[in-house]
Amino acid sequence: MSETMEVDLTGVKQSKGVWLVKVPKYLSQQWDKAAEKGECGCVHISFYLSDELIALDAVGENDASLEVPKDHPFTMHPVGGQTMAVFSHSPATRRSPSGTLPGPDEISLEGMVVHRAECRPVVTDSYMKLKKLQIKESIKPQRLSQQLERAVTTIFKPVANHDFNVEYEKKKKTEGKMVRAERQLVLDMLFSAFEKHQYYNIKALVDITKQPVTYLKEIMREIGTYNSKGVHKSTWELKPEYRHYQSDEEEMQTT
Repeated sequence: MSETMEVDLTGVKQSKGVWLVKVPKYLSQQWDKAAEKGECGCVHISFYLSDELIALDAVGENDASLEVPKDHPFTMHPVGGQTMAVFSHSPATRRSPSGTLPGPDEISLEGMVVHRAECRPVVTDSYMKLKKLQIKESIKPQRLSQQLERAVTTIFKPVANHDFNVEYEKKKKTEGKMVRAERQLVLDMLFSAFEKHQYYNIKALVDITKQPVTYLKEIMREIGTYNSKGVHKSTWELKPEYRHYQSDEEEMQTT
C-alpha cells in the first residue's frame, strides 16, 4: 500500500476557480522547452504560442524549417454536473547533516474546475505537414532487424557450448546415470537415513540413495507416509510399524 500524504488545501480556502483545457501533444512538448520563468504564450480566448517556441526540432533534412501552429482557438465545453479539481505534484526535499535528501512528495489542490475548453490549432499547410510527420514517427518500428556481413566479436563471442551446459555434462558423467539397485540395499539406506531424521523430502532421499525418483517413490509408498499438509508438508516419514521411535501424537496419547 502507498504511504498516506498530506494535501495542501490552500486552493479551496481561497475559492480558486481554474480552467481545464485539453491541448495537442506537440503543444505540451513545446512548453517543456520554455525557460523556467519564461513566457510560453498568451491567452485571449485563444492561445498564441510565443515566437521562441514555434520552431520544431529538425527530424530530417527536409523538415528543418517546419513550425508548429501559433494560433489555437478555444472550443468551450460545459462542465455539466461533474465536480472536478486540479492537483499539483512536486517533489520535496529535506535537509540533513549529510546534505539535501529527497523527502515526501507535496500534493496541492490548486482549485476547482469552473470551465472546460479544448485548444485546437488552425489547420494550415504547416499543421498538415506536422501531422504527417507525427504519423510517420508513430508507425516507425521501435526495433529494426538488419543482416550482418560478419560476426560481431567486440561484445558477444559465439561459443560452441555454454559454460552451464559444459558443467551439466561434466556432472552427469561424474555421477553417472542412476541405475536401480537391489531393493533390500535401498531399504537399508532408507532405514539408516530415517534413524537420523524423521522427515525427508524426495529430493534429499534421491541424493542419499542415488536412485531414480519413480523407483524410490514406489518403495516409499510401501514403507512410508507422505505428508501433504501441516508443518512437515511435502515430506516423507516411515509408517508406524517401521519406526523405532514414537511420533508426537503417539507420545501425547501415551502421556
